Amino acid sequence: MVKIPDQLQDMLADLSRDYQHAFGNDLISLMLYGSVASGSYVKGKSDINVLVVLTPEGIGRLEDGFPVVEKWRKRNVAVPLVMTKKFIASSLDSYPIEFLNMKNQSVLIYGENVLETLDIRPEDLRLQIERELHSKILLLREGYLESAGSARHLRNLIRKSFTAFVALFNAMLYLKQAETPRDTTEAIREMNRVFTIDANVFMLCFEMRKGTDKLSGKEVKDVFKKYMREAENMFHIIDGL
Repeated sequence: MVKIPDQLQDMLADLSRDYQHAFGNDLISLMLYGSVASGSYVKGKSDINVLVVLTPEGIGRLEDGFPVVEKWRKRNVAVPLVMTKKFIASSLDSYPIEFLNMKNQSVLIYGENVLETLDIRPEDLRLQIERELHSKILLLREGYLESAGSARHLRNLIRKSFTAFVALFNAMLYLKQAETPRDTTEAIREMNRVFTIDANVFMLCFEMRKGTDKLSGKEVKDVFKKYMREAENMFHIIDGL
């Protein structure tokens, strides 16, 4: 279980009370997911992502949540994902990566842990990984040409795309060994061990994502070209599974 930062504990209790007040017995579950639940939360920078699971009757009166959403957006709580249990069950074949990552990086705040028992089918997961990698490769190539070699442009492309690659790491590792590290650095190292991807490239991309790297413009360009190459490598790996 990930330890929620101390400064968030009281806030989450208040958040839970507000949603319970708004939806009462129609509130089935309130869960954190994303950076807070994975231990990579950065105060003042990271959004607090929330999953709200309601009964169909609760979905019918979403407007009761207007004041709650407005209040908590001012405190970096993102507009929540709102679903029913039936919607989740019917979406697993279409969005297995998203639900897998939510399942592996989530913390229950209130009610039932609706993600704990999700059954992700390997064939659905492999297909979406392949589709997502195909799309990412095309977007990186397009972005590279559009950049005209600008290191600033390429750095921004890496920052914007890196989180999606971490989700793909977790999905590929789950497909291969049915478990995934919560920590990004551990996930990169495990991808290197299991699939022999170039961990150094993705470590540098992670540093760029955090804004802690000290790379020159030329080094950023070199990393980006290796980043594209490793994305293609991942595509060939998943295509062969």
